[in-house]
Amino acid sequence: MPLIPEEPQIHESAQGPRVTPATGRTAPTPRPVPGPRSAASPRPGHPGSGPARPGPPAPRTPTSAVQPQAARPTTPSLPQIQLIPAPADGALDAADEAVDLLLDSGRAPGDVLVLTTGEQHPWAQHELSFGDAAYWAQHDAGDDVFYADAAAVGRASARPVVVVALNGGADDAAVSVLPAAKAKATVLMIVCGEPERINTVLATGI
Repeated sequence: MPLIPEEPQIHESAQGPRVTPATGRTAPTPRPVPGPRSAASPRPGHPGSGPARPGPPAPRTPTSAVQPQAARPTTPSLPQIQLIPAPADGALDAADEAVDLLLDSGRAPGDVLVLTTGEQHPWAQHELSFGDAAYWAQHDAGDDVFYADAAAVGRASARPVVVVALNGGADDAAVSVLPAAKAKATVLMIVCGEPERINTVLATGI
């Protein structure tokens, strides 16, 4: 009785050597080598690894796909414009209040430039009394609020905030200073003056 069940087991082991060379070499097969070594992976022992597998040129294609990403158009950011209605004789006071609010909100003093179209700010008048070189040296230091005449806007450097006080002067001064002030401001431009005058200048398109 025990000899009968042992015979099929012997027959199965006899048929085994025909399969074992494939199964015996299947140990390296669960470790397919990705990437560039896949070209060397086809071996004569593997049934589907004949010359039908083309070489993998795919890993070299991403280099050409990266190139079009380099061309990205960058648009310059335009400053915001804030209008503060004030009469011509009160535009300078409105500009001073705007500066105080900026400093109280955490804005650094060196970030603010104040331009006047009429009489210069008292700070500018005081500093100019020490000479033009000492006056512009403080501008170049860039560590404090700088007050300048609208005619000198071309000499001033760009700052995050530019405050314009339309406190008099010719209409041509306002027309020329607003576009220049907008070019100097990188974040915000504040215009203090009469609404009618501001709207007239803005209608020209700054």
